[in-house]
Amino acid sequence: MAKRGGFPGGGMPGNMANLMKQAQRMQRQMEEQQKELEAKEFTAAAGGGAVEVTVSGKREVLKVKLAEEVVDPEDIEMLEDLIVAATNEALRQVDEENGAAMSKLTGGLGGGIPGMF
Repeated sequence: MAKRGGFPGGGMPGNMANLMKQAQRMQRQMEEQQKELEAKEFTAAAGGGAVEVTVSGKREVLKVKLAEEVVDPEDIEMLEDLIVAATNEALRQVDEENGAAMSKLTGGLGGGIPGMF
């Protein structure tokens, strides 16, 4: 009869140690992936290239490039919309890259669970 609170067969502690090592290795890999992502830049355009926005993997806007012809004092609203569209697309690229990297590391673990990767 197994002792209360013990591991039957004695094999479980070894398996648990192995799982912990795997989890630590995955944590290190995730940290490295995050550093690599943060060092990347993502550029998106709107208005046929009239507006370009570049963001970092840290989700910070690094650069906004405007074509001269898109700067119309009579239509500021269109320019604002193009900047928003380009920025949102660049940020979507960051999210997509991050999701792909995490999925590769986790092998799909956590997929479909809100808040997980």
